Amino acid sequence: MRRSHSLWLVALIALVGLWLWTKRAGDGELRPADVPVVPGQQAVQGGYPAFLPTEAHAVLDRIATGAAHPYRQDGSVFQNREGRLPPQPRGYYREYTVPTPGADSRGTRRIIAGGDPPSEYWYTADHYRSFRKFTWRPDPASEDAP
Repeated sequence: MRRSHSLWLVALIALVGLWLWTKRAGDGELRPADVPVVPGQQAVQGGYPAFLPTEAHAVLDRIATGAAHPYRQDGSVFQNREGRLPPQPRGYYREYTVPTPGADSRGTRRIIAGGDPPSEYWYTADHYRSFRKFTWRPDPASEDAP
């Protein structure tokens, strides 16, 4: 009986180790919270602000083209209950999920678009605790895409 418990313990340790190893595979990359904010300056990478995770690019493209989003909450009104964004009438802000690789849920990353059509954008990596405003203009060629 004791040997059976030992085998299960070894298997559990191996699984946890594998899980931790896969979680650390992305270490070394700058995350949005790690990138310093320089007032009045915004690095742009391929038309997208450099601090945005690459998963946000597809979200912005879907916003620009009006394509369907994978989460039913995407495009819903962001109410700004925390009051961290400038006050606007209800319906001005819309929220969109930025997928988090490996997450079992929607995760904590969002893009908030203000205006119709959107004229301002905000990114949060920590589920509305902090926001970073950014400028983005869709590629004119992407607006013609279905």
